[in-house]
Amino acid sequence: MKYLIVLGDGMADEPVDALGGRTPLEAADTPVMDMLAAKGCTGLFHTVPDGFHPGSEVANMTVLGYDVNEAFEGRGVLEAASMGVDIPEGYMAMRCNLITVNDGRIKNHSGGHISTEEARELIQTLQDSLGSDRIMFYPGVSYRHLLLIKDGDKRLDCTPPHDVPGAVVSEVMVKPLCVESESTAHILNELIVESQRILSEHPVNLRRIAEGKEPANSIWPWSPGYRPFMRHLSDTYPIRRGVVISAVDLIFGIGRYAGLEPVHVDGATGLYDTNYEGKAQAAIDALRAGNDFVFLHVEASDEAGHEGDVELKVRTIEYLDRRILAPIVEVADTMDEPLAIAVLPDHPTPCRLRTHTSDAVPFLIYRPGDKPDATQVFSEAAAAKGAYGTVAGDTFMNLLIK
Repeated sequence: MKYLIVLGDGMADEPVDALGGRTPLEAADTPVMDMLAAKGCTGLFHTVPDGFHPGSEVANMTVLGYDVNEAFEGRGVLEAASMGVDIPEGYMAMRCNLITVNDGRIKNHSGGHISTEEARELIQTLQDSLGSDRIMFYPGVSYRHLLLIKDGDKRLDCTPPHDVPGAVVSEVMVKPLCVESESTAHILNELIVESQRILSEHPVNLRRIAEGKEPANSIWPWSPGYRPFMRHLSDTYPIRRGVVISAVDLIFGIGRYAGLEPVHVDGATGLYDTNYEGKAQAAIDALRAGNDFVFLHVEASDEAGHEGDVELKVRTIEYLDRRILAPIVEVADTMDEPLAIAVLPDHPTPCRLRTHTSDAVPFLIYRPGDKPDATQVFSEAAAAKGAYGTVAGDTFMNLLIK
């Protein structure tokens, strides 16, 4: 059997008044998800263990069966792996957002969804101005970048910027959790302040302002950690070869540590306008090329949730159903082996809150030949009544791959 996981990042939500008390997943027209749910079994999945922040890094590692208490070392190290950046001994890696600050408050976590080309110019300027043998900036995709600190102490309280839109910057800067990490916190906060001085007058941002766009006028480092130890999925599950398809460095990084080959799709943006058809075709091609495991990640619904855009979130869910799942399901019977399909979010990103929560997410698993449960549609409420009940840890992967 071959296995496909289609993960709609942040797809789960809360009932929304504007949708008549339905969630975006309930309001969306999703005939393929509903069909798979009716032919398979469903349940709820606690993807964020107690004591962890509900970040995509923790949730996606849990989805793939990892015990984050043992394997998790922060988001930065995972994104470094995707970017081909080797973390030297003695260095700490951090995710480094480009954000928009206005009147001393965080306006958005994405630098106004700055383009990758513009962002590379800004990151290079920061490296030229602030970089050293101890401090190194590496460019990533759009607003998502990497910062390495030599001899950094990861015992820090770092606030993810997408959790605090509108927050006063000075109130949510890096805080040390012990005396030993005070110097690291000081360095990071100085970098934030200096980045605002440098980026506010940068030609890229002046041009963006002139065009009516928001400037990416500050860095925001968070999720510190060191090089992790993660076993390949093939060491735990009967998987011969697998790939990861995404637009997000974090997911590619998890995939690399998991032993999955990265597949980059032209036009994959990580936003609502991503190349859905290209991702679907990449999954089909990978399965036909001898891979027996595909992890296909779509970021769009999460971004809509962070923007608080209910209508857009509904549309991104419908796009996932119609433009990714439908073409894959259409050719599933032509594969050389039966194809098991799982669909789920990694965590909720409620439009009302505009940030992640730790609530359990709905999941479906369709395995050809397995007896279905009574579920007829795919939604948060329907999955709560599914045969799998509520699961955690590596149970999801063990249900999918038997």
